[in-house]
Amino acid sequence: MSPRAVVVGPPGAGKTTIGRLLAKHLEVAFRDTDDDVVRASGRAIADIFANDGEPVFRAMEEEAVATALREHDGVLALGGGAVLSERTRELLAGHTVVFLSVGLAEGARRAGLSTARPLLAGVNPRATFKALLDARLPIYRSVAAVEIATDDAGPDEVVAQVVAALASTASS
Repeated sequence: MSPRAVVVGPPGAGKTTIGRLLAKHLEVAFRDTDDDVVRASGRAIADIFANDGEPVFRAMEEEAVATALREHDGVLALGGGAVLSERTRELLAGHTVVFLSVGLAEGARRAGLSTARPLLAGVNPRATFKALLDARLPIYRSVAAVEIATDDAGPDEVVAQVVAALASTASS
């Protein structure tokens, strides 16, 4: 069993929105590893960050990703920082990974720079978001089979682009 597509990208890229629509289009189930972590821990991600710290959250996330990659055969969305784990990157090898990219201005607008996103809470969330994009962009690209820019496209258009890209990677 293996996911049809694994969706990665920074906060605000649309991983959950696009993932759900893509799953519906492909007539498969959708799963989000952030939801898996919340369900397994019984706590919001922001609470895990605040009370236990990022390393504890990342360990939980890594396990959630490993489990989902083993069990799920639909569309799987990963949390924005999941690709920071070397183990997760190794597990993604051989899977069809779709990187949803978003620019600084649009990503900041979509993410809302809210406390629901623990890494963006703080004194200068826009600068934090820029640093996050700068650091993660090469990692997203290294694991992805497909990259779709989401800044100037609505959800249906992004899904259409993903479907076309998946069809071309399947036939090559």
